[in-house]
Amino acid sequence: MNICVFLSAAELDERYTRPAREFAELLGKAGHTLVWGGSDVGLMKVVADGVQEAGGRLFGVSVEFLQAKARPVTEPDQMLVTADLAERKAALLENADAVVIMVGGTGTLDEATEILELKKHGRTTKPVVLLNTAGFYDGLKTQFRRMDDEGFLPVPLTDLVFFAEEPVGALAYLEESMGTR
Repeated sequence: MNICVFLSAAELDERYTRPAREFAELLGKAGHTLVWGGSDVGLMKVVADGVQEAGGRLFGVSVEFLQAKARPVTEPDQMLVTADLAERKAALLENADAVVIMVGGTGTLDEATEILELKKHGRTTKPVVLLNTAGFYDGLKTQFRRMDDEGFLPVPLTDLVFFAEEPVGALAYLEESMGTR
């Protein structure tokens, strides 16, 4: 399975890197491919290293103005470079079977809302997991529930996203959803 992970390229505390590394190892050991923003810094590097070290493959999608931070890859791994962020986001989603949203900033939030909008409008059926590491997305989870409760979502929130508190639960949900478990 090609699993797209939206996440930060920032250097982060162990409370965020440890679960990211754990998820990466689970993904790699299961033989899945990481589809990610292609960066070789911060949390993106942690996840790419973990997947690769555990035997998984990498499919990176960088963008021209960030190419200096892109991870050098060799066969069988791949790196695609796009002209801009919108093209990058489209390529990430196009090459993924499923999506995991990890901790991140505005770029991650943009990517997360894009995939949820696509699901809301029936433009994709890919499973989406929001990995709520260290309660990072508690506020967003509350907001999504309010949107659902007050009728802002035309489909139930549970049809859009699965909230996981731990990496093992995130991967188990994806594998079950995709019939690989």
